[in-house]
Amino acid sequence: MNTLILVDIQYDFLPGGALGVENGDKIIPVLNSLQNKFDLVVATQDWHPKDHGSFASNHKNKKPFEETKLGGLDQILWPDHCIQGRKGAEFSSELNLHKAEAIIRKGTDPKIDSYSGFFDNGKKKATGLGDYLKGRGVSRVFIGGLAADFCVGFTALDAIELGFETIVLEDCTRPIDMEGWEKMKDSIRTKGGKILPSTEINLK
Repeated sequence: MNTLILVDIQYDFLPGGALGVENGDKIIPVLNSLQNKFDLVVATQDWHPKDHGSFASNHKNKKPFEETKLGGLDQILWPDHCIQGRKGAEFSSELNLHKAEAIIRKGTDPKIDSYSGFFDNGKKKATGLGDYLKGRGVSRVFIGGLAADFCVGFTALDAIELGFETIVLEDCTRPIDMEGWEKMKDSIRTKGGKILPSTEINLK
């Protein structure tokens, strides 16, 4: 079964949001047009408590994009974003979610960040997405969303590790940092994943 994973297409990651990705809104029409081609569509949602340890505002004398340790791991400190129940955490109203069978929330533990839709960054807890997909008989996942060099990329790496054939749709994602995205693409390809434009999707 082929599955489309929509990663974190939320207001705070769109232009004008707290952690807005340049041209992030441009991916939405493409992803909307693709959904009917897939047997299964799922979405992930960054869903942080306001005291989340990845927020610079929760660290004295720290600013966004500085680094610290969180959960024993290196941690980039972010502007407050995708706070539970607030507008910035909502999915874009432009995104078609009618076909989405499941919405997987992540980043809910204030003590550790969670870029991937499958696990927190320390792989201490699973979100349940992997078991859900395997239970539905999924063998191949196609991934789009925001941001390419973080949540999309780490979702892809974990999908590969879990044994799914993994394709990132390059025209269906945008990065925060282009250099970081190039490094992430290298990692995905090295581990056996593919980076393709959506025009080259072959679902046979």
